[in-house]
Amino acid sequence: MLSLFTIRDNGVHESSSTVSLETLQAASWIDAQAPDAAERELLDALLPEDLPESSAVEEIESSARFFTDANGVHVHSLFLSSGDGRPRTVTVAFILQTQRLITLRHSDCADFGLFLTRAEKGQVEVSGPAQLLVALLEQKVGNLADIIEDTHRKLDHISHQVLEQGGDLQAAIGGLARVEDLNGKVRLCLMDTQRSISFLQRHAKPWPEMQQTCQEIMRDVETLMSHTTFLFEKINYLMDYTQGFINIHQNQIIKIFSIASVVLLPPTLIASIYGMNFDYIPELKWLLGYPWAIGVMIVSAVTPYLYFKRKGWL
Repeated sequence: MLSLFTIRDNGVHESSSTVSLETLQAASWIDAQAPDAAERELLDALLPEDLPESSAVEEIESSARFFTDANGVHVHSLFLSSGDGRPRTVTVAFILQTQRLITLRHSDCADFGLFLTRAEKGQVEVSGPAQLLVALLEQKVGNLADIIEDTHRKLDHISHQVLEQGGDLQAAIGGLARVEDLNGKVRLCLMDTQRSISFLQRHAKPWPEMQQTCQEIMRDVETLMSHTTFLFEKINYLMDYTQGFINIHQNQIIKIFSIASVVLLPPTLIASIYGMNFDYIPELKWLLGYPWAIGVMIVSAVTPYLYFKRKGWL
């Protein structure tokens, strides 16, 4: 799907024109989301070189993510997506030209929807494609900051559950694993944004107006990186504490079984002795033999129990 936008009056406005080569050439921003063959053909006709394939967009080495060629300045940046309910990272390819910005993505991304909503309300001010690219990255960083705040609240809830309430520890470990996964993906997106902004700053001579915004984004990213580091440390502490608490519970259960086996060992020994099949056993014909054996077994079981109780092992 191709969405066309124009930049006028320092704002971003969606174009309702039919998609054609002429409207593509007139657009200031072409957003290509999972384009089909016909749409890719239109874009290829607009560019000196072919549009990058999805496999090339997903490559992780710097030379494949940040470069310039006949099409323009290429920046492949990671965005956070949760379309299927589970956070994952998606790569968006930006192609910055003098007269337009082309974005190529193969799945929906919340940052683009939020950016367009702000643009409709007149909350986005851009004067050209370069500022538009930086504004999209700024929206991404702002959304990541909101996710970090939400992650911190979730972690506080789990911390209260584990440290104060002593709730379901197995569920707490599952919650910590999900928070750790989300925080890791957020940190990965922030690190990728650092690389993207650094590359743009080195190649932004034709667009001096975006230098200040890039510096502000870099400062925000560095601050958020320190927050993710703190969250990782707290997650590791809570994970170690929870696992240690589970080990203590398991050790207590094993201790109970061990003490029970020790308590029952003397009665078992006595019962084994009187259960031997010898012809002559002194107490065999004794009238009080059975009560005697039962009493000895009870005393032999109660004695170690009282001893353990006195030692504080129970």
